[in-house]
Amino acid sequence: MARTSALAGELRVAIGKLNRRLREQAQAGDFTEAQRSVILHLDRDGSATVSTLAKAGRVRHQSMRVTVASLETMGVVSGEPDPSDGRQTIFSLTPAFLKILRTGRAAKEDWLFRALQARLTPREQEELAAAVKFLQRLADF
Repeated sequence: MARTSALAGELRVAIGKLNRRLREQAQAGDFTEAQRSVILHLDRDGSATVSTLAKAGRVRHQSMRVTVASLETMGVVSGEPDPSDGRQTIFSLTPAFLKILRTGRAAKEDWLFRALQARLTPREQEELAAAVKFLQRLADF
């Protein structure tokens, strides 16, 4: 049990450090945690209303409306009337921001690729590939 507890702490620190290094590679701007959450949701799940985003983010509708409005002002999202309910707006990431997002992801993956090649032996890369499956299972828990 103590070993598992130590592993949990080491894993948290290592993933946090790796995440910070990856964020350094993409210069997509400074977003709040709430804004990043909306961007991730729209990118992963597609277009959504403010209500859907609020539920997904577990925040009040009014708070999400403010977050989405700020992203709209920044040109990150755009809205179109919901064809089935004209009172609502469906938001999606703008094509210009999607291009920025893809460029940022490519920069992160390029850095990670170079780091893997420079820092890990082929055997260590194989071990990491196996570990990634475990990390995915933990992330889906």
